[in-house]
Amino acid sequence: MSWGIELWDQYENLSIHTNKGIEFLDKYGNFIRDRLAIESEYAAKLRRLVKNYQPKKKEEEDNEFSSWQAFRNVLKEIGDLAGQREVVAESLQLQIIQAVTLLSKTLREERKKCLNDGTTLQQNLNYQLGALERAKRNYEKAYRDSEKAIESYKKADMDFNLSRAEVERHKNVMTQKIQQSDDAKNEYANQLQKTNNLQQQHYNVMLPAVFNRLQELDEKRTRGIREFIVGAAKVESEVAPIIAICMQGIVKAGESINEKEDSFKVIERYQSGFTPPIDIPFEDLSKQDHDTSQDSHYSNMQSNHLTMKGTMSANKLKKRVGIFNIFGSNKQQKIIEACITMKNSLTADGQKEDFSDLPPNQRRKKLQAKIAELQQKISQETAARDGLMKMKVVYEANSSLGNPMTVEGQLNESEHKLEKLKIDLKKYQGYLEKANQVPMANNSPQANRNTFQNGHRTSRHSNGSTEDNNDEGDDQPDDAGSLSSSASPESGLGTSHTSLPGSGQGSANENAIGEDAYFETEIEALQPLGTCRALYPFEATSEGSIPMNEGEELQVIEIDQGDGWTRVRRMNGSNGWDEGFVPTSYIECTLYA
Repeated sequence: MSWGIELWDQYENLSIHTNKGIEFLDKYGNFIRDRLAIESEYAAKLRRLVKNYQPKKKEEEDNEFSSWQAFRNVLKEIGDLAGQREVVAESLQLQIIQAVTLLSKTLREERKKCLNDGTTLQQNLNYQLGALERAKRNYEKAYRDSEKAIESYKKADMDFNLSRAEVERHKNVMTQKIQQSDDAKNEYANQLQKTNNLQQQHYNVMLPAVFNRLQELDEKRTRGIREFIVGAAKVESEVAPIIAICMQGIVKAGESINEKEDSFKVIERYQSGFTPPIDIPFEDLSKQDHDTSQDSHYSNMQSNHLTMKGTMSANKLKKRVGIFNIFGSNKQQKIIEACITMKNSLTADGQKEDFSDLPPNQRRKKLQAKIAELQQKISQETAARDGLMKMKVVYEANSSLGNPMTVEGQLNESEHKLEKLKIDLKKYQGYLEKANQVPMANNSPQANRNTFQNGHRTSRHSNGSTEDNNDEGDDQPDDAGSLSSSASPESGLGTSHTSLPGSGQGSANENAIGEDAYFETEIEALQPLGTCRALYPFEATSEGSIPMNEGEELQVIEIDQGDGWTRVRRMNGSNGWDEGFVPTSYIECTLYA
């Protein structure tokens, strides 16, 4: 189908149609341009969103939780998603917008040229038609004049009253008019032939060529719009796999959240290592005087306070020593005063340098992290120093490469830094060693078995009986016994009163403050209550506990008293029996009927 043949007489309509087509192309270009702006704005807002919700520096410690880590990964994927939207915007700009603009400009120029050519052809045809019309009018006038001249001559020839000269004159006029009529006729025929030829050429050749060019132009525009729409879709499709990967990353981040793991990390972060305070004992005022009751109650409350809070400030402790004379033992008082006078510098975040203001568990974790950090710095500084030493050796071997003295200063500085780091490492290792010896109230197996009954201190013996210790007089203050009973196996301040023979534990502590001890534990051979099998290996870290291997068979000589520890016994070829406490949750017990 050809516009030149089928639409030979629709010049004006084709002009209007092609103009509307180019305007539609511009409209589509504006659509892509507006979409590009939306994509760019969307990407910018996504990046701003990611930036606004990035974890703050003060929130870095919370990044260990799986939910926080997942959210951080989601932000990363959203940032990548914003990058893909930027890629879409950039591709639309380079591949679509520029092509639409160029095509629209080209089509307008070609259309204008085609319309100008069509106008010129139409003007030429109109001019020829005008010439034909003029020739026809001249021919018609000349023909009428010749007819009148012939009529006049005939009348003059029939009129005998006219002279021969008059008749001859009419004859000449007739001949002249006839000649003019013939000339006009010939001119008319000539113009008619020209007009027909031009009209035939115009409608069959020249104007169809112009219309065909307009058709080609319009088809080019239509084809361009098709390519632009497909191209825009391809731009989106090219980033679709990456966007799908981003979505998969978000899903993976969500699935990585583990509520149990987060709960465990909360325990790790905030666990103080202390056990809940024991029940406040009933004080029967009829069995003790008023002052002793107050002292006993105060001692118990102080012990519970130490258990709940985990620490007591040195100033408060020192003040209570002066007022209430808590410590009757000179050795214990010296130890406490030494702890009080210890000077600890503060870190940048307001904590003490040795983290002694934290609960035991948290303090150990902080010290271990600090030691790991120092070890890493030492490793890096050592590598840097070795590199400088190698450089110095190369410079000494070939002075043209450099002056060895230039490296000497850097080596000295590196050695100084390394020495300082090693000193700090040794210091923090000392802090950690001390932290492992810090008492944790009610944490050892035996300490959990110390109770108060009717205002008197009692201690459970190996046979399950209790020993009553009435605190009377100033030479045996209750607080000294409280400190001793709440001391952990790692501490050098307290002593356990249920140490077993052959264990080798507790002797040093007993020698240190044995003169102030309130009671002695009677060691008696206990009949086994049943047997147990170790479900997990256990390393004995507290006084009175014994290690065991997985699957090991032991005798149960004292069941769990509600503190989570069970007393067991094993045969030892060299020392007879080994007795001690193990965690109840680590064993499977079978008691005798």
